[in-house]
Amino acid sequence: MVSLPPGSTAGADSNQLLVEANGSTRTLILNRPKQLNALSSTMIKELLRCFAAYERDGVKLLIVKGKGRAFCARGDVTSCIQSIHNEGWKWGADFFRNQYSLDYIIATYIKPQVSLLTGIVMGGGAGVSLHGRFRVATDKTIFAMPETSLGLFPDVGASYFLSRLPGFYGEYVALAGARLDGAEMLACGLATHFVHSNRLALLEESLKKVNTSNNFAVCAIIDEFAQQPSLKESSSLNRLEIINKCFSKNTVEEIIYSLDQVASNFADEWIAATIQSLKKASPTSLKISLRSIRKGRTQTIGECLRREYRMACHVVRGDFSRDFFEGSRAILIDKDQNPMWMPPTLEQVHDKEVEQHFSRIDDPQWEDLDLPTRRSHGRNTESKL
Repeated sequence: MVSLPPGSTAGADSNQLLVEANGSTRTLILNRPKQLNALSSTMIKELLRCFAAYERDGVKLLIVKGKGRAFCARGDVTSCIQSIHNEGWKWGADFFRNQYSLDYIIATYIKPQVSLLTGIVMGGGAGVSLHGRFRVATDKTIFAMPETSLGLFPDVGASYFLSRLPGFYGEYVALAGARLDGAEMLACGLATHFVHSNRLALLEESLKKVNTSNNFAVCAIIDEFAQQPSLKESSSLNRLEIINKCFSKNTVEEIIYSLDQVASNFADEWIAATIQSLKKASPTSLKISLRSIRKGRTQTIGECLRREYRMACHVVRGDFSRDFFEGSRAILIDKDQNPMWMPPTLEQVHDKEVEQHFSRIDDPQWEDLDLPTRRSHGRNTESKL
């Protein structure tokens, strides 16, 4: 049966999230297929209501999936930008506050969550899935955190889950906006299982019959349908030695220089594409993203989200850079693919401006992200390499 989530009211907005009840299992369906299930403010609030309600009642398992060809492509950046223009920076701050609060609840949730990662999983979609206990990738999954090309930074707790990938692979994924397939997600630990898309419906039917919150029991069910896929020869994970050598450097300038040195010794399309991605991205975004990932290596999920919230608020206020608005214009709104970054070069982005992105905001309307005290159950990130 499909119903509205708890606390919802009838209307167009309420259909953005559907809830299917099967015994003690609830399936949350992101329902904006034409927008690739981009997370709107309404969806985030409905998800918050659902997770809060199901933690207290008899629900034992949550399944999260998207309708159509994407799991969730991103947060609804276009609507967010428009609302900030119309209503001011506080609207954007509240959007990120709710989104990060949801990510934190998922990361510390008592009951198991199974995310079925069909199709595109990017940005905000990673936040509502990768913090959960079980992440099921498929042969049709495409994952990326492309925020540096938008003038933003990998957020929704990405500084936590990317910094825990093998070696310096997280820095590569974050800065280059690299796209990973399902096999790569499993191999690096972003996914816990790989299930071929033609068996996903069977897995879902089995999960709907679950009457336990025992993680081992749920894992055993997924294991019945899972397989170990092979990496493609072109996979970036087959270049982990190069990635570790280059992306371990202290600055973005040194990373690019190191990649250029490798490229000068032998021709490799992957290296050339990586360098091109870095040189097209926002210089400010690259620098704050690298600093964020490095800080995230030693921080808890709560500490990462609180820091990312400060960063997001500085970005939506345009305190040190307007690149988020320019990147969104060029990539998502006007789609001319030609953002004019300011400042335009890495050398013009000084350490002082980078560090200021992590500071408190001096404004009476602003306050730090206040996360509830919850026991962290730890994220199951295990490299299959």
